[in-house]
Amino acid sequence: MDGSKEKIILNVGGIRHETYCSTLRIFPGTKLCSLTEPHASTLYDYNPTTKEFFFDRSAQLFGYVLSYYRTKHLHCPADTCRSVLEEELAFWEISDAQLAPCCWLKLTNKDSQTEEFNVWDENEHADDQCLIVQVERRDFSWRARWQPKIWSIFEKPFSSLSAKCLAIISLLFIIGIVIIFCEETTAQYEYFAANLTIFGHSDVIHSIHEPYYHQAPYLLHLELFCVLWFTFEFSMRFFFCPDKKKFLRNPLNVADFLSLFPVYIELFTAEQIQKMPSLALWLGFVRVVYLLKLLKIFKLIETPLILRVLSYTLKSIIREICFLLMILAFETLFFGSLFFYGELLGVPSYQGDLHFTDIIICFWWALITLTTVGYGDIIPMTTFGQVMAAFAAIFGMLTIIIPIPIFLVKFKGYYATAITKQKLKMSKKYPDLSYSFLF
Repeated sequence: MDGSKEKIILNVGGIRHETYCSTLRIFPGTKLCSLTEPHASTLYDYNPTTKEFFFDRSAQLFGYVLSYYRTKHLHCPADTCRSVLEEELAFWEISDAQLAPCCWLKLTNKDSQTEEFNVWDENEHADDQCLIVQVERRDFSWRARWQPKIWSIFEKPFSSLSAKCLAIISLLFIIGIVIIFCEETTAQYEYFAANLTIFGHSDVIHSIHEPYYHQAPYLLHLELFCVLWFTFEFSMRFFFCPDKKKFLRNPLNVADFLSLFPVYIELFTAEQIQKMPSLALWLGFVRVVYLLKLLKIFKLIETPLILRVLSYTLKSIIREICFLLMILAFETLFFGSLFFYGELLGVPSYQGDLHFTDIIICFWWALITLTTVGYGDIIPMTTFGQVMAAFAAIFGMLTIIIPIPIFLVKFKGYYATAITKQKLKMSKKYPDLSYSFLF
């Protein structure tokens, strides 16, 4: 096997490969290079009859390995796992090979998306793991014994029958307080509309009309009853929560906490509210968080996989979204300023009234135009202003359209990974199902 034209036959996984010995000597120190040595037949599985070396390895990946010896460019299949590829390269003792840029990008993007999605999938079960760790600490206090049960009852509606009943009761309270909130807005509007001419220029007044909560006191009492239930529910969830820092970082939990205050403040500051109607308005504004409680309905139904992937995709591109908002803010200031001075410079030729009085209103116009909403409350009246408006509309569309492919690429990768993991879970849960049904 010393000649440059000497050939060697390799049987890898049942597939025969024939190449020159000089090709295998391209990378000294590797296993394939050692096959060209005289004593190789004694070291490896060699068949003297067929004059071939046999290796029980992946025939598909070996084709790429042999191509690496021929072209000095390492490629890999699109559906290859990184760990499998690394294991195969280690077997053939190829340690310093670099993937070609085309395959490296595909493999890196797929692995990064899989790793990120695995982190998200693990976070879904973080609370359960916290409870398991606490149980393993062998804390025999009553709180440690009851914490997993009570937390599951209040936080996981499908964990038991009592949890389902509690979730339904909580949902009825949420629907009730939303109805009460809508009824209170009617009373509030009638009260403030009647007193608008009185306290339009001053907060400290003595209204000639009774406060809205005196006109319908039953609404305040019903609201107090619902809030007492929410106070009890929030206290139990917070006390038995396995990770209180994570609990307080949840926006919905923060909204639940803020929704407890308006009724209590209104009860203890009734006289001050009668003198300061604007305080009642602010309390009514805080009551809007009642509507956020309706999002808890999603706990009563199994969230579709596509929605869970969509929410995680939005979280993964939060940096791109912030960058987009910065660009939008710059465009708002830039085109708003151009519109302001463009309209002023065109006034002599227009000889009419403009639709703005200061540059802040122009910033409002620029934001509405860039987002392609266009209320029509402010329109350009001069030629220069119309030109600036046309450029603002074009740049606004480009700013919105360009990030869409980034989102679609991320979503496609995460969704494919999620589908694969879901099929894997189904195959473990139902081992009797056929392979074709799962895949």
